[in-house]
Amino acid sequence: MKSMTCRQLGGACDIEFKANTFDEMASQSRQHGMEMMEKGVQDNLKAMQEMRDMMMNPEAMQKWMAEKESLFNSL
Repeated sequence: MKSMTCRQLGGACDIEFKANTFDEMASQSRQHGMEMMEKGVQDNLKAMQEMRDMMMNPEAMQKWMAEKESLFNSL
């Protein structure tokens, strides 16, 4: 099992996620993002908006995902 923080995954806080695969890790991160959005946590909302903006560029999003998955695999 590997651990990564919200911040390592592009978020704004140091909550830690634990998972066996990158897909599991990404799912936990998305769930956390939804919870922070419901709570209105501004730092997390800003990070999510930056991610949404990046998603508008498929090449940038693909590069970002590859970097995060590579980081996960190197742990």
